[in-house]
Amino acid sequence: MSTAVEAIKKHHAAPFSSWHDRLRALRNIPPVLRMLWNAAPRVVVFNLVCQLFSALIPLSLLVVGRYIIDDIVQFRGYHDPVPHYFWWLVALEFALASMAATLTRLIDYCDALLAEKFAQYASVRIMKHASTLDLTSYEDPILYDKMERARVQSTDRMGMIQSTGRLIQQGITTASLAAGIFLFSPWLLLALIVCVVPAFLGETHFAFLTYSLNFRQTPSRREMDYLRVLGGSKESAKELKLFGLSPFLIRRFTAVSNELIGQTIALAKRKLWIGALLMLLGTLGYYSTYAYVIHVTLIGLMSIGTLTFLTGSIAGASTNIQSFFSTFSGIANQALFLTDLLEFFAIKPKVSSKPNALPAPRPIRRGFEFQNVSFAYPGTSRMILKDINFKLEPSSRIALVGENGEGKTTIVKLLTRLYDPTAGKILLDGVDLREYDLEDLWKEIGVIFQDFTRYEMTAHENIAVGRIGAGSDPDAIRAAARKSLADQVIQKMPMEYDQILGCRFKGGVDLSGGEWQKMALARAYLRDAQLLILDEPTASLDARSEHEVFERFAELTEGKMALLISHRFSTVKMADRILVLANGQIAEQGAHHDLIDHSGRYAEMYELQAANYR
Repeated sequence: MSTAVEAIKKHHAAPFSSWHDRLRALRNIPPVLRMLWNAAPRVVVFNLVCQLFSALIPLSLLVVGRYIIDDIVQFRGYHDPVPHYFWWLVALEFALASMAATLTRLIDYCDALLAEKFAQYASVRIMKHASTLDLTSYEDPILYDKMERARVQSTDRMGMIQSTGRLIQQGITTASLAAGIFLFSPWLLLALIVCVVPAFLGETHFAFLTYSLNFRQTPSRREMDYLRVLGGSKESAKELKLFGLSPFLIRRFTAVSNELIGQTIALAKRKLWIGALLMLLGTLGYYSTYAYVIHVTLIGLMSIGTLTFLTGSIAGASTNIQSFFSTFSGIANQALFLTDLLEFFAIKPKVSSKPNALPAPRPIRRGFEFQNVSFAYPGTSRMILKDINFKLEPSSRIALVGENGEGKTTIVKLLTRLYDPTAGKILLDGVDLREYDLEDLWKEIGVIFQDFTRYEMTAHENIAVGRIGAGSDPDAIRAAARKSLADQVIQKMPMEYDQILGCRFKGGVDLSGGEWQKMALARAYLRDAQLLILDEPTASLDARSEHEVFERFAELTEGKMALLISHRFSTVKMADRILVLANGQIAEQGAHHDLIDHSGRYAEMYELQAANYR
């Protein structure tokens, strides 16, 4: 992952600093068009066919119109008879106009269909790719900004794809009209192009400036989103009222917002005045050629029909040339934004399964072993863990205790291979953990973190996420709920296991922190894995509920390995062995009574907590 990450950080420091770098962004278009093709190939083909026929209709109408007008002039001026095919030409003109209207509707329909198909395809691909990334990707602000922009771009870049279709149509229309002008006078066509190019360069330049500004504003916009949520969420409502935080948050939001608005307006003003001047050149080119064609007609060198054809071609070509360059400029702008999406897809995880990785052992016979394990988070030199050594054997229960920041949860993340050690190694049945297939390994681990997710789904689904395959087994879901005491919560709700939890959706019922924790515990029990990890499993439970949970603890962990993290010594004392972490190392280890007799750090912490209950 390091190469992709370094590229991202370099890009973040100086995005598109030169025209060469900016034009390279056009290389983003083919991969996105491939994504569009994968999303809906038949719709793409049908849309292109419609675009092709639609592009040729303007020239066809002008050609037919020229003959109709010349025939009318001949009839009115010289009383020549109307050709026998005259009314067929009128009918053809009507048919072409009708076809143009129909094709426009069909193209709009295809664009709408492609927008839905592409948004679905891109969103699913982003979700799949995000699920493969290392946990550190979510903890790096720069990479998180990249991920956030990629998420937005997956749905917001459909305009570029539709513009690409219009560009093809405008290109064909422009080429066909330009060919008609070129046959009469190449200089007229050249004059039109020369006058439009400056406007195109101006539009392109401001497109690059707009992207650069949006890129720099991403962290500030994320801060605004955070402040907006903070100022109106259920979780923060109590403190907002009691601490009087609303005016403070509004002032901070307004300050950040005003700064971004000022930057955007300043760029918009520059684009307004400079763009207007450059567009005048295009208008000058059109009316110069228009006046010349009228002059040639007045001196008798051109028929009225040809005049009509050429003025229509010049007007159409001028409009389409400007539209073509403008559309191309817009695509270049959109392509810049796609850089983040494609760079996001280029990020590769460092923690992954090797080719031909081993399946997880079933059953686990020797357990896990940490051998001189040290760990520092990427980008820092501070070691969270230093030379950690311990074993977690089958059917044993280990508890980790220590002050906050001593690395307890980090050990869990290493044990579950969400991280790899900076130094040392972790063995499972004597084999390095990195040799096993990741997904197969995770199937044998049930873990509930302190910051577990509250899924705003039904109670049944909330538990079923612990083992998706058990979602169709209501008996297994109910059994897990009984073990965690979640069944007592569920039975009180109107729709029981079909009850939506949380306040996000209509009809949802919110739970207390302790009730949510029982739902999370049920997931761990449903998983029925060989290793059960509980990070502060009873932090939100009241004393009675905690006692009931741990009365069953020995039964629930029978035949399994269990790793507990808790600040409550009434919980950790039930473990077979307790590891006391201090300064990133194991300061003490042993059974509860042995550590109490030792009168060390553990005994001191136990006595401080016990004193609160006397």
